[in-house]
Amino acid sequence: MKYDELSLDFELASKGAWTLKAYSAKKSLWLLLVLLVIGGLIGSLLGSAFGEHLPILRQGFPTIGLAPTALDLVVIKLTFGLQLSLNVAGIVGFLVALFVYFRL
Repeated sequence: MKYDELSLDFELASKGAWTLKAYSAKKSLWLLLVLLVIGGLIGSLLGSAFGEHLPILRQGFPTIGLAPTALDLVVIKLTFGLQLSLNVAGIVGFLVALFVYFRL
């Protein structure tokens, strides 16, 4: 590990002695994306499941993204598109995922 990638942290141990803890300052972007997807999915599922009891969890926002677009190259046909439909529980799931990412 390079010295510029290492971050040092002083922590007070339970017995009153100071300890030096080293950890990597760089985190994987892929880990963040995976946690955000999982957090959003779990949040949306919980919002759908408990939305009857807590209607605010189902409160939705307008869909954002790119509409599906087809590209026909005769040999292969590709379709591109990305749409994001959020509800309150999904946003809470994103926030929990961010919290978990920064606590790692």
